[in-house]
Amino acid sequence: MTDVYYTEYIAGIPIRLKKPFDFGFLNQYGEVFTVVGNWNGSGNLCFGVKDKNNGKKYFLKFAGAPKEKFDYITVDEAIGYLKDAKQIYQDLAHENLIKFIKGEETGGGYINIFEWTDAECIGYPSPETRKKFLNLPVDKKLRAFEDILNFHAHVAETNYVAIDFYADQIMYDFENNKTIICDIDFYQKSPYYGDKGSWGSTNFVSPEECTPGLRIDEITMVYTMGATAFSIFPSIDYNRSIENWTLNKKLYNIVKKAVSDDRSQRQQSICELIDEWNTGIDEYI
Repeated sequence: MTDVYYTEYIAGIPIRLKKPFDFGFLNQYGEVFTVVGNWNGSGNLCFGVKDKNNGKKYFLKFAGAPKEKFDYITVDEAIGYLKDAKQIYQDLAHENLIKFIKGEETGGGYINIFEWTDAECIGYPSPETRKKFLNLPVDKKLRAFEDILNFHAHVAETNYVAIDFYADQIMYDFENNKTIICDIDFYQKSPYYGDKGSWGSTNFVSPEECTPGLRIDEITMVYTMGATAFSIFPSIDYNRSIENWTLNKKLYNIVKKAVSDDRSQRQQSICELIDEWNTGIDEYI
């Protein structure tokens, strides 16, 4: 039997649903000018809205609509995750994290509201933006990586661990040369003992994240940051060989150490990784 889907149009953008759904509640937040990430299987729908009175823009993440794609979770689970995420954004507030405003029940589901940013995703679903980012001068990419490291040092200091972090969560404001982290909904208190196996992109997932029940902690985050460096400074994506590394050999060895399959061989904290990286940068410059 062929599945039947329904299509709603918001801001002229089609949204495929398993059954009809009333999005009229969005009007209370402003005029929708875009739908973001409609392709993913997270269970959430995201919207850019503009306040009709003052023109201010907001980013809305909503769970509750019966999206066509539910690769991993149900509607109720999506709502639960989004509710839990409210506390995570409050706990991890940082200058490089998208600014959380509030979360509330609405439209038969739940919504988290953020300040809008004109930063663009540098992940793999956005090839043109990714190419534009990779072609930036090295000093700007070094600053972007420093911002990512500093945010995750803050994550570690707050006793959290990054879960499901990969390039798609990195946004870059080309006009202001600022890095913004988004979509940290699945970050967990550390240590976290994974119950689902690996989350996110396989290029960023450590060995311990691939087996349910293993300890995931700051040392795991070191691996994630090493994988992030390989995503920011490659000549060819998905290739971690020295030939495809665009910085010097010392920095390559530091990052290669971070992504060791053996946890005991990695830097044992984000601060240790930052210290080694800064030493390498001093020699590079």
